[in-house]
Amino acid sequence: MQQSIFPFIFSLLLTQRLIRFSKINDHQQWVKWFSYAKFFSIFLFIAGFALSNSFSTQWIWNIFLFSCLLFALRQNEMRPLRMFLMAFVPYVVVALINNLTAFIAKDFYNRMNPYFDTALMLSVIWLAAILFSQHRQNKAAEKERIQRQKEDEINRAIAIRKVELEGLVAERTAELTHQKEELEHTLDELRATQAQLIQSEKMASLGELTAGIAHEIQNPLNFVNNFSEINSELIDEMKDELAAGSLQSAAEIADDIKQNLEKINHHGKRAEAIVKGMLQHSRSSTGKKELTDINALADEYLRLAYHGLRAKDKSFNATMKTDFDETLGKINVIPQDIGRVILNLITNAFYAVQVETRHALSLQQTPHKQPDYNPTVIVSTKKMGDHVKITVEDNGNGIPQAAMDKIFQPFFTTKPAGQGTGLGLSMSYEIVTKGHGGELKVENNPGGGAKFTIVLPLLAHKK
Repeated sequence: MQQSIFPFIFSLLLTQRLIRFSKINDHQQWVKWFSYAKFFSIFLFIAGFALSNSFSTQWIWNIFLFSCLLFALRQNEMRPLRMFLMAFVPYVVVALINNLTAFIAKDFYNRMNPYFDTALMLSVIWLAAILFSQHRQNKAAEKERIQRQKEDEINRAIAIRKVELEGLVAERTAELTHQKEELEHTLDELRATQAQLIQSEKMASLGELTAGIAHEIQNPLNFVNNFSEINSELIDEMKDELAAGSLQSAAEIADDIKQNLEKINHHGKRAEAIVKGMLQHSRSSTGKKELTDINALADEYLRLAYHGLRAKDKSFNATMKTDFDETLGKINVIPQDIGRVILNLITNAFYAVQVETRHALSLQQTPHKQPDYNPTVIVSTKKMGDHVKITVEDNGNGIPQAAMDKIFQPFFTTKPAGQGTGLGLSMSYEIVTKGHGGELKVENNPGGGAKFTIVLPLLAHKK
């Protein structure tokens, strides 16, 4: 058995390497033959336990190894394995001479047996040294191959990046054109939506905001147009850099284009948010509460209402002040309904200071104010325990005391005929009290003007 271990191990090494080489070079017939040879070596090793004549077994091992080597060495396709195959030759030759001498001259073999054993051991050492050397060479070659592969990947990545940059130019150009068309389409949708909103009494106030909405959208649209022109110039510069082969400069220009596109996207979303807010305001209430930023909602309607009024009366100016509680966060309300309430109160406040401004101009001086009357509307929010307080106040002409008890009744209004239906405050009162379980209060300021206060619970209110 001990005499079969080396031949068995060497047979496995030889056949396994030949099988792998054949697979790599797609020689399926060789793969099949060497696989049979591998199984034969395993069979022969196992059979060695049953065979009593170890000398015969050694002859079979040597002939088997010699046949595999001879076949492999005669194949031109296996030239890359020549060094590996030659490493087995000394062992096979020494083993054959050893067995042949033992068969022909047994006495001479017995005398020279130590020398034969030494030669056999040296051939084994030679084989191990060659295999170890080849292993190190293969590792070095593999390392070099990996390095070349990395360099090839870098070169391919550079080529791909160049193609991507060229594609990016075309893509960004198309994207800019598409975004501009979308903004123009958004403006068209806004104008169409306004015509529908005016037909509803709940949306009567939105008709007054048309100019304010257009004013608010014009700002982001101007940014989009400006950055679009800049990007068009940058794209021309990028094409020049790509043509010159300066990928680094082209990449830097692409970064500038990307930053401009982010700004275009930001202002586009700003315009989109205005439109969405107005569309949401125009829809019938679904009664579904959502987490809403009251500060942002109040600030939005304050600016829209002011610019809307200025569009109708260019001579009108007013001071807008806000005092928002930044710790408030989002609260659970029906955004369409609360938005209508806030918008109605702000619109009434601007109407009040506008009337007082005209009155001051006609008299040059009012009985209860200084000649330098400064119309002011203040919107504030404040968190108070488990409630939030929203206040809209003005320094207009205030509300007559006799009208205080009727101010929230349907169809009651202090405005001249044709300028109000009396539904705005009554609907606001219903939304706040019944829809949200809150309070809507009104009082006259000591120095003149009115103050409306909305108190809403921070916890979800169930209808």
